[in-house]
Parts: sequence; C-alpha cells; structure tokens
Amino acid sequence: MNETIYWILWLIASFILCPLLPGIINKVKAFFAGRKGPSIFQLYYDLFKLLKKGSVISNTSGGLLKLAPCVSLAAIAVAALLLPLGIVNSPLSFEGDIIVFFYLLGTARLLTVWGALDTGSSFEGMGASREMQFSALAEAAIFGIIGCIAALTRKCDLTMLPATAFSGSISAVAILLCALAFFIVLLMENCRVPADDPNTHLELTMIHEAMILDYAGPDLALILYGASLKLWLFASFFVILLFPAIQVGLLISSLLFIGGIIATVVAVGIIESCMARYRFIKVPQMLIGAFGLSLISLFFLIFFDGGIK
Repeated sequence: MNETIYWILWLIASFILCPLLPGIINKVKAFFAGRKGPSIFQLYYDLFKLLKKGSVISNTSGGLLKLAPCVSLAAIAVAALLLPLGIVNSPLSFEGDIIVFFYLLGTARLLTVWGALDTGSSFEGMGASREMQFSALAEAAIFGIIGCIAALTRKCDLTMLPATAFSGSISAVAILLCALAFFIVLLMENCRVPADDPNTHLELTMIHEAMILDYAGPDLALILYGASLKLWLFASFFVILLFPAIQVGLLISSLLFIGGIIATVVAVGIIESCMARYRFIKVPQMLIGAFGLSLISLFFLIFFDGGIK
C-alpha cells in the first residue's frame, strides 16, 4: 500500500477513534474502584446528544465565546496533519514542524482561554489564569524535549526516531528521560490527575473545567471532541518517542502503534486510580521537574553521547 494512502487512512481512523480514549480511562478507573463503569463508547453518545441541543450565549460576550470552540478544534485538527501516524511520517512534514505542531496545540488552548474571558465571569477568569500559568511552565518542558530530539537526530521535525537512536545506552536513557518528561506534560495538558481532574465538581479546584462552564450543546460537543483528539495526539507523540522506525510491515507497525496509544491511556487511568490530585502549589513543581528531566536528557546527549552522527 502507498504510504501516503496508509497515512490518510490512519488520519481518518484517528478522527474516528479518538473519543474512545476517555472511555478507556474511565473503564480503567472503574475497574480499580470495583465498578462496572460507563461504556467506552460513552463519549460518542454524549457528543450525539449534545449536537441535538441548543446553547445559551452570555450577553457580555463579544463573539469569542461562540467562535473559540470551532477555531480551537480547527487548530488541533491541523496539528494532526503534521504528526506521523502508524509509523509513517506525514507527507506534509517539513523542517521545524515540531514547533508548529506544539504551537498549534497552544493556539487551541489560547482560544479556550479567550472564550472563558469573553464571558465576563471572574470565576472563569480564575480558571483561565491557572491554565496559562501551568501552560507556560509546560512550554519550557516541551522545548527541552524538542532540544533533546534535535540533539539526537540532528533534525527538528516530526519524524519517527531512527532505530539507531536506541543503539547506545546513553541515547536510550536520554530518550526514556525525555519520554517521562513528556508524559508529565501529557497529564497536565490533557487535564488529568495529578495536575487536574476532568471530573471535579468543586469550583475552587477547577482549571480547565472552569473555563467551559458557559458552553452547552454543539459548542460543548466541539470542546469535548477536541479534548479527546488532543489526548490522541499527545499519546501518539509519546509512542513516537518510544517506538523507533523499524521496518516490520505496515500491519504489525499499526498494531504496535495503536497498542502503544492504548497502553498510554491505560497508564493514565492507573495513575488516576492510584493518586490524588496535587494541590495547586505542587503542580508547578511537577512541571519544573519535567523541564529538569528534559535538560538532563539533553545533557547526556551533548556531553556523553554527542547525538546521532
């Protein structure tokens, strides 16, 4: 099969399957709690139900509240066009696209913050302030990870890591540290425990949930779908860090790739089942720790390994 067609099929599958990931996490949490839990298809049901409902717009809104969900989802969808899928690199990739990828995801977050501020609610403004504070710290860790990948591959783009990246012990340790740092960022960026709790009902502890309280109907459906697609992209990038480009056939590589994504969200569910949410003062420390891990991995590559020649 032509690799471009294969990548397009994977992209379509990503858009269709991404709502399964929150369902898998909820199933894992229900298993640890000794409950049956909701179906893994629950988000599909919720999306269809929300699309049939109407929405109420605040009188103080200047239009950003209605516009933000559409533009935010569009930015996440464009970011998906740059990501390698099923071990095949994107045909739209270019030098430096890894920076564009993360800034597109940052743009989606920024639009959500603007929409929250557009409501004129001090409570949603509080959630937006927290979101931007933690995102600024996460950005430092992300650029540390980008620096590590650039030192390892001598490139700055979204491509599968070569198998030779895991040939040396120093390189393998650096990649593992880099992956651990990114997993911490994944938890924060996708509002997962211990950084945030997507199921919280205590107003003073909300971060992301505080910003979307004014949304309902199709607008809320776009936000929920965008969050699931964002989780899919972060999980895919995490798999890319740990899964080298070994030529084992498209079918086997596809199974390994989707298996890696499922294993990633299962790990998220286990963490949420075994840990409590951190206090707000602890979240910056966690993100600074992720930045430190990325710097350590970069230090190993520069001073002990020298990167891939």
